Amino acid sequence: MATEGKDDQKPKGPGVLKIIQSILAGAFGVQSDKRRQEDFSSHSPLPYIIAGLLFTTGFVVTLVVVVKLVLSAQ
Repeated sequence: MATEGKDDQKPKGPGVLKIIQSILAGAFGVQSDKRRQEDFSSHSPLPYIIAGLLFTTGFVVTLVVVVKLVLSAQ
């Protein structure tokens, strides 16, 4: 029973869904001030940095693929 108290005391990081929502909202420019404050008060910025880099990479790759498909169709 003593281990249960220790788990409750550990600061919990943001969930995956919350990180994805924050990244998408930031990318579209509709991030609320309340959510931004929650994001910046989180324990570590590393999950947001990694998710942001993955989103940006995916976005650029998608744009390159779409442009290549459009240009090859001409």
